[in-house]
Amino acid sequence: MEERAYWVGFSRVSGIGPVKVRALLNYFGSLEKAWGASPGQLKIAGLDDRALANLLKARKDISLERELEKIEKAGVQFLTWEDDEYPYRLRQIPDPPPVLYFKGELKPEDEIAVAVVGTRRASSYGLEAARKLAYGLAKNGVTIVSGLALGIDGAAHQAAIEAGGRTIAVLGSGLDYIYPSSHRKLATQIVSGHGALVSEYPLGTRPEARNFPPRNRIISGLSMGVLVVEAGVKSGALITARYAADQGRDVFAVPGSMFKQGSKGTNRLIQDGAKLVLDLEDILEELDIAIKFQHVEAKKELPTDPTEAKLLALLSEEPTHVDEICRASGLPASTVTSTLALMELKGLVRSVGFMQYVRA
Repeated sequence: MEERAYWVGFSRVSGIGPVKVRALLNYFGSLEKAWGASPGQLKIAGLDDRALANLLKARKDISLERELEKIEKAGVQFLTWEDDEYPYRLRQIPDPPPVLYFKGELKPEDEIAVAVVGTRRASSYGLEAARKLAYGLAKNGVTIVSGLALGIDGAAHQAAIEAGGRTIAVLGSGLDYIYPSSHRKLATQIVSGHGALVSEYPLGTRPEARNFPPRNRIISGLSMGVLVVEAGVKSGALITARYAADQGRDVFAVPGSMFKQGSKGTNRLIQDGAKLVLDLEDILEELDIAIKFQHVEAKKELPTDPTEAKLLALLSEEPTHVDEICRASGLPASTVTSTLALMELKGLVRSVGFMQYVRA
């Protein structure tokens, strides 16, 4: 049995994380020796009673050969601290995962990465800001890292794919559990040539609430900086921002309305010293990333249809509700909705949800 198999074995033992793995390596020299050591030796090496009991049970219940077979069958790969390919930035944080499972492809260029995170209950403003900034970053060769959650995370991943860039989704479960299930299609897109899904949790680990705060240290650890687009004061995105600050990463935040709960977290981050972001260049300049792509509004020809031209003139980058468009244009709702649908097919406008539209 090769040494790598024992890393997988220890990743399946509850109560043995980065600190205890480091202690076992320091005492035994290898995880293979630690796996077969006596209880007395393991206690001397630093295992407490709970971790020791879990390890002894795992040694009886787990077949390392079958674990490797399951990993291979699932199309999953893994890296350990001993692998040169282990992400450099992640290796530098205080508690990097001993085993990093991934599906898809991790590339050297992923070292130039920015995490884009935020609330699951995102507003139209937040979704549009996440989409625009993630798209621009991806166009500039920056890998977008996020957590595959609803709201801001999903918008950031999708924008990176649309930009033809790369994105990494960090899961709070095993890679055989995509959470939320509504993002299975997005996860498939990511692993199909656009990046990777990664997790420190072995196959079979369900997406339990306790798994998500620790996974946030990986989101920030893989990144040069963390951009929080929209977040309330108790948002998990703020946990990621705190990890980023502790890891010496840059923290960025998009300002929002003082009246909206979803902006209180980001506004507070700015108060506390996060870099205020008004456009893409604020991030690229702070991280000293050369601008390869300058976002310039495409000069689309004005539509010849007078109704389309009238509606286009009423739209901007700020989401506008269909009801407001009807009032401002004086046109019947049926005409407005059918025309907007046609304009979206032409690439002139884009729906941002909740019956709201922006210029494309």
